[in-house]
Amino acid sequence: MFDTRLTSSYKTLLTVLLSSSLLISTNSFSDEQNSTLPNTLAFTEWTVPWENSRPRDPYVVENGAVWFVGQVDHYVARLNPETGEMKKFDIPGTGPHTVVVSEDGTPWYAGNKDKHIGKMNPDTGKVTRFDMPEAINDPHTMDWTADGNLWFTAQWSNTIAKLNTTTGEVNKISLPDKNMRPYGLVVDGNDRPWVALMGSNAIATIDPDTMQLEIIQTPTQDSLIRRLDITSDGRIWWGDNAMGHIGVYDPKTKTMREWETPGGEAAGIYALAVDNKDRVWYVETGIQPNRFIGFDTKTERFISKDDVPSGGITIRHMVFDDSSNAIWFATDANTVGKAVVPD
Repeated sequence: MFDTRLTSSYKTLLTVLLSSSLLISTNSFSDEQNSTLPNTLAFTEWTVPWENSRPRDPYVVENGAVWFVGQVDHYVARLNPETGEMKKFDIPGTGPHTVVVSEDGTPWYAGNKDKHIGKMNPDTGKVTRFDMPEAINDPHTMDWTADGNLWFTAQWSNTIAKLNTTTGEVNKISLPDKNMRPYGLVVDGNDRPWVALMGSNAIATIDPDTMQLEIIQTPTQDSLIRRLDITSDGRIWWGDNAMGHIGVYDPKTKTMREWETPGGEAAGIYALAVDNKDRVWYVETGIQPNRFIGFDTKTERFISKDDVPSGGITIRHMVFDDSSNAIWFATDANTVGKAVVPD
């Protein structure tokens, strides 16, 4: 058991910068373009044997195993894609929201309903708890720093924080508006977290050296951003769940652009990931069956439109794995799946 505490350096450096970004107008998408988009993905899905468990947030490790969590049924699980075998580790009452795996093969999960981050022995399922300080109730989405620590969000606690995975120390920054609701998070090559602020039309980032918080407003007033990812040039890409746009922010030029998605305002964009060719793939979950859309960030054109075989219902988060050349996802239809992308 680890006691977590807040350090004074994080509590004092809470300067907030509201950035104004140059907006280049939103690009619209025509019905003719929509009708001609090809199917390019090759899907495989595995049915999870624990019914209605809301499998989510898969994470692929070097040996090809895929870890995921069951948010409703309170478990961490491992899939062997070669055999289809799944191994379940129960963690009662935790409501796990995501799992990430360290370089030594250890899964770490966010105990969203039980105020902790858990480190799990991958063989026995034994958990070492890292309990959250009083101000953090709901660890949500996590990503690794280069030195093996974890940046994470806590949506309803309105907090972005960093866990020292050795000492258990938690350093946090509370957002200035209680309704900002930090949600998706990804860490760039400089250990800087980028965060989707689901309750406002903004994304956020923190300087890992000074701990200065920067809030960057997006162009569309009523946008709702859940997930985001980064291309190799350092640009930040997101999907707008409410208004049917994908967008990009360039930290170097401080500029933004948006494109209307094929599904329009009703698309309900949720999961999003960037592949090894800097193509953005995301899922329109407001459409049934759920639909993968591909966008080439170099040509700035939509390139693919593929229905999920199981229907998906809702796909909440996904990752690209280079070794399988695939986007890995999990669905509310109780499946874990991969979508092999074109070469």
